[in-house]
Amino acid sequence: MDFRFNFFIDENENNKADTRDGIDSQLCSPKRSQESTEKSKQTAGPVAGSSPRPGTDKHGDEMPSKKKLCFKAAKEHDIPEDLYKVLENKVMERASDLYYVNMSVVEMTCLDDADREGIVSQSVSSHSDLIPGVYEGGLKIWECTFDLIDFFSEAEIHFTNKSVLDLGCGAGLLGIVALKGKAGKVHFQDYNSTVIDEITLPNAVANCVDEGSWMGGGGDGKTHEPPSKRPKKAECSPNTLTKCRFFSGEWSEVSQLLLSSSKPFSKYDIILTSETIYNPDYYGALHDTLAKLLDKNGRVYLASKAHYFGVGGGIHLFEKFVEDRKVFRTRIVKIIDKGLQRYVMEMAFKDSS
Repeated sequence: MDFRFNFFIDENENNKADTRDGIDSQLCSPKRSQESTEKSKQTAGPVAGSSPRPGTDKHGDEMPSKKKLCFKAAKEHDIPEDLYKVLENKVMERASDLYYVNMSVVEMTCLDDADREGIVSQSVSSHSDLIPGVYEGGLKIWECTFDLIDFFSEAEIHFTNKSVLDLGCGAGLLGIVALKGKAGKVHFQDYNSTVIDEITLPNAVANCVDEGSWMGGGGDGKTHEPPSKRPKKAECSPNTLTKCRFFSGEWSEVSQLLLSSSKPFSKYDIILTSETIYNPDYYGALHDTLAKLLDKNGRVYLASKAHYFGVGGGIHLFEKFVEDRKVFRTRIVKIIDKGLQRYVMEMAFKDSS
């Protein structure tokens, strides 16, 4: 089999901010610009066939409706024994010391036969990175992901021996950071199975397997040819991937799968989620999922834009939603003023220590 690898290395630490600003455009399909993809998450409408969301608060934010949403069934994705097969025909890039697959190449591959859900063809034909209830943006790395990663370092968040859920994971970079931080277990969830199979799993493998065994020597961070012979199985850093489980499906369905499974399950010490509160119609499902899966003394770290224009969600509306339900306490732990204002929020149960 042919392998293709291409690595982007942050050679100048001072250029980190510029590099991250460019991530969105790097990961879009050639047919879509950064502007169109960013607008799609800010302006995508409600689920097809649904009525407009009634009511706004005094600031003009749309309040979550009670419409019935369609639920995508939950599924657990097995980790293949041959980890190299997961990386076949993937082009890898690197930022913030994390490897991730080039999304444009994945999109082109999926247009052939790898996308059983058809989300790539629908996304391309609609020129949108968000089709509510069909495709929820997992083919793109959104900027708040890096805000949350920066926060982990600044606040010295420790993952050692913690159980962690990367909720709405997309590329899975938040969970991968937790893995690198010696988390005891890390679970990944995304709405779309195509995202898990073609993006999340390959990213986890690329970051867990000794890079020298699959990138082909040289160490200069440029394009490399793969080894001419590859072993049947990869050598992981000590049992890292055995700590991982991967799930696709709607949040409440995944919660039910986890809680009713015959496999041992303990609630999460830390739940990480980025740019998942853009649509107020999903707030109930998200809130209930956090309440069901978080350990009584656990923490949620959530990153979001101040407001998602057109879709109606945003940090302040979600904060009010949570406050009204009197289950969690919240606090804003970081504000990013560059561009559209962004936030990192911490959540914990009201009666937690």
